[in-house]
Amino acid sequence: MACPESMKVRPKKHLGQHFLRDLDASKRIADLLSGHENYDTVLEIGPGMGVLTQFILPKSEYSTYVIEIDRESVAYLKVNFPTLEGRIIEGDFLRMDLKAWIESVSPRPSFAIIGNYPYNISSQILFKALEYKDFVPEIVGMFQKEVAMRIASPPGKKDYGILSVLLQAYYDIEYSFSVPPEAFDPPPKVTSGVIRLRRNTVTQLECDEKKFVQVVKAGFNQRRKTLRNALKPMGIQFDHPLLDKRAEQLGVAEFVLLTNLVTAPAPVVE
Repeated sequence: MACPESMKVRPKKHLGQHFLRDLDASKRIADLLSGHENYDTVLEIGPGMGVLTQFILPKSEYSTYVIEIDRESVAYLKVNFPTLEGRIIEGDFLRMDLKAWIESVSPRPSFAIIGNYPYNISSQILFKALEYKDFVPEIVGMFQKEVAMRIASPPGKKDYGILSVLLQAYYDIEYSFSVPPEAFDPPPKVTSGVIRLRRNTVTQLECDEKKFVQVVKAGFNQRRKTLRNALKPMGIQFDHPLLDKRAEQLGVAEFVLLTNLVTAPAPVVE
């Protein structure tokens, strides 16, 4: 979408704004929306000047909403996207009650999240989405390439980490394509990566889910150590071959098993 220079929104460093200029990349991101699990509502985070929005709106199978914290961007969207009237949310996604919002706008309590996410809060956005995983069957978006690769990385790779395990427990994840710095205004210092996350069939892990998060974080917080040493602060009182491995070597199922071992009562010694 071209617009006069005088009308353009100024990118703000404190908001981590890097406006995507590449229309082909924008269309490819929008086209990753698949309607997985039959959602009919899409929430775009940080639309800026609507470069991605313009490719989502023609998808008539979805009702598109946007949330934007930047007042200048909100004013721009209201002028240039009149079809979004009543569907522009001015506010902070990280403070949204997503359950209350989707129940207020749709009889079907599910929606997709999409966006060219600010690098400085991209992980927080995913953790927020994870809290509402039963309402969010699909997540599409652009991240710093390093973060995108970490999220999609399989066990055994150096990129594999906390986000990988926690998200892969509930989502099937694919790395789609990379976007160079020159595709943005202003250009970031790093390459970006686009990924898609689609909800899997796991409704609940076969373990204490809060303890699962603690075990994963404890393992990766000292990722160079074996799990035997990394989990010592948790007071492990058992022996198992998994403890001789490092966190990056375990898949979700193995972390579930490890969590159950951690939470099991200590054997009674007669």
